Amino acid sequence: MSGSAHGHTTAAWTGVGVSFIGFILAAVAMVMPSPVLVGVGLVIAALGAVVGKVMSMAGFGKKPDDHHVVATKKAPIGSGV
Repeated sequence: MSGSAHGHTTAAWTGVGVSFIGFILAAVAMVMPSPVLVGVGLVIAALGAVVGKVMSMAGFGKKPDDHHVVATKKAPIGSGV
């Protein structure tokens, strides 16, 4: 999995960070108890996915690679390769 750079981008780290802060806020608000803050925390957690997607579309995500194009080319029949 580490060879595919899955999740090793600025967009991924930022999205996870925003979601983490939202979940922490919601968890603390559950203990306090504050239903309004629980809702705010869960909204912030959901916004983490939006932030990650927007950053990825802005160029901070994984760059497309052309490895699959090279792998699909076949040698002509009878070329001896």
